Amino acid sequence: MSALLARLTRRDGPVEVGQWRTFVDRLAARRLARGEAAAVLASLSTAMPDLATLTALFEALRERGAHRRVAYPGTVNIVGTGGGPPTFNISTAAAFVAAATGVRVIKTGSRAYTSRFGSFDLLDRLGVPPARSHAELAASLDGFGIGFAGFFVYPPEIAALAKEILPLDLRAVGRFVNTVGPFLPEIEVPAQLTGVSRAEDLTALAALAERRTWLCHNDLGADELLAFAANTVHCAHPDPLDEAPLSLPADGPGDVDDLAAHTEAVAYFRAVLLGRAPSAAVRTVCLNAAALGVLSGTFPDWDGARAAAAEAVTSGAAGDLVARMAKAVADRG
Repeated sequence: MSALLARLTRRDGPVEVGQWRTFVDRLAARRLARGEAAAVLASLSTAMPDLATLTALFEALRERGAHRRVAYPGTVNIVGTGGGPPTFNISTAAAFVAAATGVRVIKTGSRAYTSRFGSFDLLDRLGVPPARSHAELAASLDGFGIGFAGFFVYPPEIAALAKEILPLDLRAVGRFVNTVGPFLPEIEVPAQLTGVSRAEDLTALAALAERRTWLCHNDLGADELLAFAANTVHCAHPDPLDEAPLSLPADGPGDVDDLAAHTEAVAYFRAVLLGRAPSAAVRTVCLNAAALGVLSGTFPDWDGARAAAAEAVTSGAAGDLVARMAKAVADRG
């Protein structure tokens, strides 16, 4: 057993940056012992490591990826930790609505983890596949005010980790990767909105924030703001969780069942963007879009941001944005 793995499993002290550097270097060079990667990942996923161990891991990853990082000024990223009740793609819908109000949005995400469709799966079916390069991402932002970042923004070490644990599925033993995933992309944006399904992860995730980050949690355990639930928004940077959290009470009736994933995912998603879905679903999307508007500084207050989000839905602007992006992709062949 390696010293790193022994420290992780015994939890008798932090794993230092140097140990993580060595592990990541060996991972990249395909020199790990058989089963070592799976054991490390399983240990991390069993319980969130201590803050020193967690930040040391990210320091090692960020050192390796420093030359790959690309800045996107004036943008805000929306991405959740996953987990909680299964829902339709709320954050993806919120990204389109926010962009239709003038917010410059980057959306990072993945394939399905616990839901029926992950954001990448849905985007493919909408005809708006995620960008495959920084050039494509920048072009989408310039042309439409929104861009969906593909796998290329994630450290290649994550893909190497997935290969190392085969035949195990990363989704089966990789809850840790999903939880910290919002802070893995090698992009620089001024602000980020991240929904957190488990309150016990808030402190750890706040320690990973490199930019102004709102960590959102609610009493129903969803990784988005919910219009019909009591929500808490923690500002996690530059002073992790020191600012008094913002409370967003329910604005009307609703239930988690109103947000359930639909068998006709694409048709239902379009219906939400056009306001033709249950009120709780539409209001929830607009609430998250409004949060992007306020966090990005596009709107000075919540009332204005919420009104703009509602208008983007009722006017058809959000739905039209999807159609225009899909047409542009189709025209390119």
